[in-house]
Amino acid sequence: MPAFSGKYYYTLDPKGRLIIPAPFREIISSNYNPKLYIANAAFDNCLHIYPQDEWQKLEDKVRQLPSMDEAVKYFKRKVIASAQEVELDKQGRVLVPASLREDAGLNSDIAIVGQIDRIDLWDRKEWDLVTDASKVDRKAVEAKLTEFGL
Repeated sequence: MPAFSGKYYYTLDPKGRLIIPAPFREIISSNYNPKLYIANAAFDNCLHIYPQDEWQKLEDKVRQLPSMDEAVKYFKRKVIASAQEVELDKQGRVLVPASLREDAGLNSDIAIVGQIDRIDLWDRKEWDLVTDASKVDRKAVEAKLTEFGL
């Protein structure tokens, strides 16, 4: 199955709508139904957009976890509880709910980032901060990625 990859810079319109980049729309229309889920990230200051099938996989994984575990409770409260179903409109836009925009600190300039099975939405300034190579321990990251075979 094709993966979401690449990054794009777009602007939220005054109503909170965001154009999904054409390559991502193509993947969605060719491989998924048009329903999408937008949710808070567990720890990053961004939003995740999942196609319905990928969201279902995530829900299935969560169902298998011990519901009384503190980490699982946190994940359900932060991510699952925030999720809202949306659809692409005829112009290829999604309405990003105001509560989620506020949670993620999204302003008008947005980085739309492919993450293989989902799309991330970042405020452009926050994206620039988290991807600043000078703020990363390169040797530690390289060692960890080498462990993973990357």
